[in-house]
Order: sequence, then C-alpha cells, then structure tokens
Amino acid sequence: MTTDQPTEQPTARPDEPAPSDRLLPGARGAEVWRADVPGAGTVTAHVLDPVGDVDVLHEWVNRPHAGFWGLAGLSRDDLSATYTFVDSLPTHHAYLVRWDGEPVVLVQLYHPEDDPVSTAYDVQPGDLGLHFFKGGDGPAARYGVPPWAVIGPAVLAFAFARPGTGRLVGEPDARNRSAVTRMAAFGFEAAGTVRFESPQGPKEAVLAFCPRERAEAIFAGLIRAPGS
Repeated sequence: MTTDQPTEQPTARPDEPAPSDRLLPGARGAEVWRADVPGAGTVTAHVLDPVGDVDVLHEWVNRPHAGFWGLAGLSRDDLSATYTFVDSLPTHHAYLVRWDGEPVVLVQLYHPEDDPVSTAYDVQPGDLGLHFFKGGDGPAARYGVPPWAVIGPAVLAFAFARPGTGRLVGEPDARNRSAVTRMAAFGFEAAGTVRFESPQGPKEAVLAFCPRERAEAIFAGLIRAPGS
C-alpha cells in the first residue's frame, strides 16, 4: 500500500484560524489522500460533500446497527445541514473513504481540545479524535480479502497523514461493544470509562488511545511510503 498526501497546506489570512497540522484540508468532495494496496486496489479519502454525499450517508445512518451514530431519523435536508455545519468548523472535518471508488467508511477527525470530550481527559499536544462508521465492504470479495484487513490500516494511515498528529483518541459509546472491539483491533488501548455531555446528550464512553508508533507498526507491513 503506497500513500500520497498533499505536500502543502494553505496559509491562513490574518483574520482566519491557523491551518490545522492534524487535519487534511480540501474543497468539498476533493480527494485529499490516496493509498494503493498491492493486490487489492486503491483507497482514497475525500472531504465529505454534505450535498453530493447525502444519499450515501442517509442510507448508512438509518441502518439498524447505526443507532449509536445518533443521526437516524434525520431527513436528507437535516442530515445535509448537519454536515454543512461540520464543514464550517476548522477543528472538525468529515471525510468519505472510498475503495476503488466505492464509498466504504465515514471518518470524522477532530481536535479534542475543541470538543466536549476535552472535559473528560487531559488533552495532550498532537491528540486527534477519531470517529468512524463502515457503511460498505467495497470490492473486498472481488479481491478475496476481509474488508477490515484493508479498511482498518488505511483509516489509521489516513488519520496519521498530517505530521502534527501524535496520538489518536477514541471515545465510542460504552454500550457499543462492536466499536470498542474494533478500536482494540486498530491498536487502541482502553484507558477506562468516562462521562461527558455530547451534542446528543450525556455520554458514557470508553476512552482509548493509539499513539503514532503503535499505528505505524500495524500498517507498516502493508504500506510502502513514497520513495521507500
């Protein structure tokens, strides 16, 4: 798996917030990251388009297992408005990950210090929050590989694409055992249960961390960095 990423970051005007050194910027729908997987196609990450991607999102968040995402029941217009608001935030970004062009994962990355989770733990420099929702298996069957064998390492590599990210922070709902188990498989180490006020109300979450070194050990065997 070889990865590519933008080499430059836009310079902020004096009246704008400084660009994040942890989040990949881009226009709505723009491809901001790419990984070629030997024998298993190509994974790309795109800035979520709240309008163009709303049909995909609406179908995903209304599935029976998507209850913990907290968006079930929203109309397409309301869902689009929700992610239009996310798109306006310099500290929170949403991305649609595609595998050979097929949407497979919604990824949300954010600055924990600018999020309610900051009330639940001592945020460290370089921390980056991660939420993810797998909506499809992509071409896994065609390549004869388990979906997460490609999607998991790709999400990790993408989340650490920016140099300022030193550690990923996960905080899945404590009742969502599948998400807690998946984060452990991603290399996250649980640090206990925390409680804080989320936009959907009080939340009890499993706080978990994955430092860069551990993540790189997981995806290093699958990724050949450019020039290596």
